[in-house]
Amino acid sequence: MAIKRALISVSDKTGVVEFAKGLHELGVEIISTGGTMKAIADAGIPVKSVSEVTGFPEMMDGRVKTLHPMIHGGILAIRDNPDHVKAMKEHGITGIDLVAVNLYPFRETIAKPDVTRAEAIENIDIGGPSMVRAAAKNYKYVTIVVDPSQYSDILERIKSDTLTEEFRLDLSRKAFLHTGLYDCAIADYMTKEVNGSKDTLPDIYSKAYVKVQDLRYGENPHQRAAFYKDPEVKGGIADAKQLHGKELSYNNIVDMEAAWDLASEWKDQPACAIIKHTNPCGCALGENALDAFKKAFAADSKSAFGGIVAMNRECDKATAEEMKPIFFEVVMAPKFSKEALEVLETKKNIRLIEVPSLTHEELQLHKVSGGLLIQTPDNSTETRADCKVVTDRAPTEEEWKALEFAWVIVKHVKSNAIVLTNQDTTLGVGAGAGLGQTESADLLAGAQVGQILHLLLLGAVLENGSAAEGGVGGNDNSGGAANLSELLHAHGITENIAAGAAVLLREVNTHHAELGHLFDGLHGEALFLIEFLS
Repeated sequence: MAIKRALISVSDKTGVVEFAKGLHELGVEIISTGGTMKAIADAGIPVKSVSEVTGFPEMMDGRVKTLHPMIHGGILAIRDNPDHVKAMKEHGITGIDLVAVNLYPFRETIAKPDVTRAEAIENIDIGGPSMVRAAAKNYKYVTIVVDPSQYSDILERIKSDTLTEEFRLDLSRKAFLHTGLYDCAIADYMTKEVNGSKDTLPDIYSKAYVKVQDLRYGENPHQRAAFYKDPEVKGGIADAKQLHGKELSYNNIVDMEAAWDLASEWKDQPACAIIKHTNPCGCALGENALDAFKKAFAADSKSAFGGIVAMNRECDKATAEEMKPIFFEVVMAPKFSKEALEVLETKKNIRLIEVPSLTHEELQLHKVSGGLLIQTPDNSTETRADCKVVTDRAPTEEEWKALEFAWVIVKHVKSNAIVLTNQDTTLGVGAGAGLGQTESADLLAGAQVGQILHLLLLGAVLENGSAAEGGVGGNDNSGGAANLSELLHAHGITENIAAGAAVLLREVNTHHAELGHLFDGLHGEALFLIEFLS
């Protein structure tokens, strides 16, 4: 179709002068507004103001300029409808064949620190969405352009007369997505303004996500999958940059989120988390990235094979050299040094991912059939200040530090969990221990609890061959599970464990129970003969 007249009014002026120049060279008349018109005119390109077309000045601080029949009639007229053609002639309306519009930077505005409500409101575009929607609705006769990356393709298609109806339909689709995202951002902002700091969730949850990439397959090879991001959120996995390695899989990304969540728990200390199937197999704090990684890997070097590594500090050359002989699927860090990249890029397939920090917390979503579960993030922090000591002997400072470290770890273990740590390193992690309600009572009556605890102890041998010293603590948020202190006292453990590691027992209401089968067939009474060695 022929393009004779174009309206250009953009907030994002990337490439707009070049686009206008290309249109002018193709004989297209250009009309424009405000800053866009100034940019085009300053480049020496002929341009007519919207005010010339409407007969009205831009008014009310620019709030009113394009909302006029001379503009919207030119966009919305059905060119082969006799009544529409008659109306255009009677009122002196000239058709507009191309509309290039993108919207006020609302999302960018509300992302600024300390933005006022007045600033946010003023950056809600009215005329822009109206023109975009009008042009998109009338795609059979009008070409709508909302993305600067489309400019060169549009110019080529005008030159070659290949602005087909099907192509314009796709442009229309993209335009409605553009305004849909915009409206979602406004609705979300308004909801937060209304709710304020109240501990309430929105009555209507409106979010739009943009596809980042298609994935080779989903959780299983027969499932299709893609990765989407929230355009309003900065940082996190969706904003991560892959520096090296083969394409990420669906399962990679799921595990990456679990690893990054855990490593990000510590801001003031170098930390490293190694994840396998969303559960930590090793986690540690250290004096630096290398120290944290070595401790985390030593915690369970067998399970770490093929795992996901996340560090909250830059990956430097020394850490990269330590990692190089080991097979990992993914290594994540806020930054990789040039020297570290040179070391790790010799491994063809390892995925190296730089992850920026999140700028704000997000709600957690879980899809169910026909609906969506939403909850606030689990940002609880349990410290000694939250505890009441009920034993004859209070924990030592060393034991408190071990418990506080373990409490962080257990939050990230799926299903019922037992975690054995010292002050800065996991020594044993058990997920899906099966300590539910009636099951807990049965275990308490017999020796199976000892089986579970000592299974962890068997896996808590340090590199030097000595067994881990142990301190024991518990969390009674299990909704009816057996009391941990009673459980331990029944086996004479409470008063006899030396300072060092921490065991934390916690029930988390999820469906994963990956290690439960490992506890079958063990002989508890024999295991109780194993002592904690100093």
